[in-house]
Amino acid sequence: MMAVIMAGGNGTRLRPVISGLPKPMAPIAGKPVMEHIICLLKHWGITDMCATLRYMPESILEYFGDGEKFGVRLSHNIEEQPLGTAGGVKAAIGSRYSRDILVISGDAACDFNLSELMECHRRHKSAVTLALFPAKEPLEYGLVLTDPTGRVRSFIEKPDWERVVTNYVNTGIYIVSPEAMSMIPENEKYDFAQDLFPALMEKGFRIQGCSMNGYWCDIGTPRAYYQCNLDAIDGKLRLFSDCIPAEKPLGISACDAEIHRESHRAKTVIPCHDRALLMRALSENLMEAGADFTDGINLHTSGGHVRISARADKNALQIESDSVKLCGKYANLAKSLKDSE
Repeated sequence: MMAVIMAGGNGTRLRPVISGLPKPMAPIAGKPVMEHIICLLKHWGITDMCATLRYMPESILEYFGDGEKFGVRLSHNIEEQPLGTAGGVKAAIGSRYSRDILVISGDAACDFNLSELMECHRRHKSAVTLALFPAKEPLEYGLVLTDPTGRVRSFIEKPDWERVVTNYVNTGIYIVSPEAMSMIPENEKYDFAQDLFPALMEKGFRIQGCSMNGYWCDIGTPRAYYQCNLDAIDGKLRLFSDCIPAEKPLGISACDAEIHRESHRAKTVIPCHDRALLMRALSENLMEAGADFTDGINLHTSGGHVRISARADKNALQIESDSVKLCGKYANLAKSLKDSE
């Protein structure tokens, strides 16, 4: 498998702390974040790589060269005009898409077990497989809603808490099949999330989400960048050969619901440890029941309307209904899903 490292970012928000460097050259534990990505790929058996460059490419070319000193084959493609995420990848690999391509950001730190992602892609025979990360605070990212089999059903761009229906965020790490690559136009601005994925879903192709354990962080802000360095020092981010993620169970605390009436509606507030995780479990469970996910979870049943949403002010879910019976039913469902985690 070949990897394409997207390394064209300029790191505008990081300039106060990495002045004079492109974002992929921002040091994590003393070495550029892109070097850690190259070592991660090599650790999982991927040694054929191409980097897409745009902002200050000279510093990246000078440091990495052809990849020989890192034990990999590294080529580069410098974009004269922005081609978008998918268009940039297509331009970088040219005619070399007769095999699956792994796309990964050169300016986000992670230590995922990439063999798990590759196995997921092979098992489901999907057009594209996305590496998804369960984030407790997912508001800054694009969210990905999957069904219980992991098949992607929709994408939600940076919602507020009331619109959060899952905790899966799009990491920008994809395995793209040759068939999907062939749908990307040549020399045109074209994005994965905005253009290719909707086109694939419209044509009925399978896009698979794969939940990844381990560490992932977009270092796009000074706060995230500094925290990532601290996590590397503390061993939370595994670097180089020591990048196999530890198993970290995701728990939800016990929650007790008290139902009361307010303005002729029944309302339940359910405290929990991880509101986005619990919303994902409910979304997957209610997908086949015809739920609407555009504004929280909305169900219109013969007994009335139910709306389930994440609270913006606390780790809690809110269930509202015009029926006390329905409110209690879905409060019990939320508790049963919590108990099964």
